[in-house]
Amino acid sequence: MTVLARLRRFWLDVHLWIGVALFFPFVVLGVTGSVLTFHDELERLMSPHRYEVTAGAPASLQAILEAGRAEAPAGFVISGVRPPAHEGAPALVQARSLAQPAPGARPETRTIYVDPVTARVLDVANTRADAFGVLHQLHGSLMIPEIGRKVVGWMGWAMLASSLTGLWLWWPRNGALLKGLRWKRSPRTTSNLHHLTGFWLTIPLAILAFTGAYISFPQLSRSVVGAFVALPESRGPSGPPGGGAAPIDAPRMSVDAVAAAAREAAPDAELVAINLPTPGRDGEAPSWRVQVKRPDAEALANIGVDDATGEAKAQGAPQADQNLARWMRRLHDGTDYPMAWRVIIALAGLAPALLGVTGVVMWLRRRAARRAVRRSRVAAE
Repeated sequence: MTVLARLRRFWLDVHLWIGVALFFPFVVLGVTGSVLTFHDELERLMSPHRYEVTAGAPASLQAILEAGRAEAPAGFVISGVRPPAHEGAPALVQARSLAQPAPGARPETRTIYVDPVTARVLDVANTRADAFGVLHQLHGSLMIPEIGRKVVGWMGWAMLASSLTGLWLWWPRNGALLKGLRWKRSPRTTSNLHHLTGFWLTIPLAILAFTGAYISFPQLSRSVVGAFVALPESRGPSGPPGGGAAPIDAPRMSVDAVAAAAREAAPDAELVAINLPTPGRDGEAPSWRVQVKRPDAEALANIGVDDATGEAKAQGAPQADQNLARWMRRLHDGTDYPMAWRVIIALAGLAPALLGVTGVVMWLRRRAARRAVRRSRVAAE
């Protein structure tokens, strides 16, 4: 056996055992990712009442916030408000529970959907517990406590290895690339499905695997980026939305005044979210946190607005690794990308199921053929 043949046999074994051992989690991650690619469109179909918005001049953010406050469940406090993400979308008011969460857990939250024109509440939902919330948990952590995110990250590296070894194994040994693209490369339908599906979806599948691993290991990702780009000192994680201390009871400023101050500080930026002020640390005055999207940056920028004085200050420019991380996430879930890319990654997410089944069938047939050859040799002897 030549060196190339041994190498091919080695990579075939690697490709095979990754697919067999991780078939089920690959399918779960792929299918959930494909569905979540069309989250907004599917949510409109499943919960159309959340999108029954009125055309016309928008209501004030304060009116939207007060409407959400009036409908918030008992024991919940309003923590933030989001203007409509696009035309025809509702405004969102976020509420969080005042109950102390379990150690390491996030506070319970509710999302209040509000008509941005009439300030009428359209729905109050626990989005973590609905169908899409469960899908997000499956896709992000396989619902494994504590270490689930890391497990998914390692799955991403394994899928990347499987994709690249599959491409190497697909490549025609005689160099005839166009012949390798033919449907009848093999006399069996399962083999042709495996070869052609694998070839056409290997690159987007590899991109999804790499970006998923990147998202799952943010600290490692920062170290990798830091090897090529000079990065500022990390300020540490800001904490998940809704985490930390509860907002103060009676802010001095209205949410509209805060929005105006933020727009004055960043006139070219798009307002994304306004988080109500929480008690200041070390004697600091409570400060609103406004998230904006600047046209020259991938990452969201934060603007702090002092609740006592109304002074707005940028809380650090988006860092190079933050821009890269946001680009990776957008590439991974298709946010703001053309529909063509979203369809491609949705198909790539479904590919592991087809590739896994056809790959196992090919492997079983190959084993059966080898056993038949051995039996014929024994019979001949």
